[in-house]
Amino acid sequence: MAEDKVYPMTKEGKVKLEAELEDLKTNQRPHVIEQIKIARSYGDLSENSEYKSAKNEQALLESRINTVEHMLQFAEVVDEEQTASDEVSVGKTVEFKELPDEDPETYQIVGAAEADPLSGKVSNDSPIAKGLLGHKVGEEVDIEIPDGVMHVQIISVK
Repeated sequence: MAEDKVYPMTKEGKVKLEAELEDLKTNQRPHVIEQIKIARSYGDLSENSEYKSAKNEQALLESRINTVEHMLQFAEVVDEEQTASDEVSVGKTVEFKELPDEDPETYQIVGAAEADPLSGKVSNDSPIAKGLLGHKVGEEVDIEIPDGVMHVQIISVK
């Protein structure tokens, strides 16, 4: 039997997912059901584009609900206090610079469910996070990325 994937996430990330699930079930699902009901009233379903569109939206919505429920069922809230204060782990923010002389970059390492690169939150499954996890301030690390290897130094961990 296959093992279920564990979804590491911060407390804030779990709360955000729970809120999303609540919204999907209590607001969005009834709205889509109402759209289907209205589209059905237009008659012949075989040529009813509104009905097809609403059913597609329903399928996407139900898929997202299933995904979020699964992530929450197998969520593992990470306690950043379980690791040394200067060690990179899920939930912590790490500042590093590519050697020899690039500008520093800062990212918070979060679970895949919370990842949002545009706001500086990278998934623990990303190449950069995988390369940094478990290392400490001051260490130089080689990170395998799709373009090759990136040599970085960890400046700080918060």
